[in-house]
Amino acid sequence: MKKHLYHTTVQWTGNEGKGTLDPKSYNRNHEISCPEKYNAIRGSSDAAFSGDGKRYNPEDLLVSSISACHMLWYLHLCAINNIVVTEYTDKAVGLMEETSNGSGRFKEVTLNPNIKITDAQLIQKAIQLHSEANKMCFIANSCNFKINHKPTITVE
Repeated sequence: MKKHLYHTTVQWTGNEGKGTLDPKSYNRNHEISCPEKYNAIRGSSDAAFSGDGKRYNPEDLLVSSISACHMLWYLHLCAINNIVVTEYTDKAVGLMEETSNGSGRFKEVTLNPNIKITDAQLIQKAIQLHSEANKMCFIANSCNFKINHKPTITVE
């Protein structure tokens, strides 16, 4: 069985001079980087948790990781099934539920891909390939919550 390692660095950049003296003495800003990648990702916590709402938060990145992994598998499956995709945009939505102690967990993610293909006769097959892409997606296979698919497929 092949194994793959992924290395990331998360560096907190939110020390405003007092460290974590108290919950209001620091900000949640950080940078996420990977060796030999072009740009760092500017991150924070969700604004609901005292973060900078203009930066990516871990929840954004989780939902976008599921969406991107699904898309990459879907495009591959379309290619090997002779379905020509000319556009793909997904407006994914993740539902996270907070618990009484402040922790939480994702309950579900819904992918809403809007896809254009070139052959109307292949619409049903194009829809079916979403189930296969979900089975193949590394990220979806690592999640313990439901991932829904609500594709819209049109012909170019």
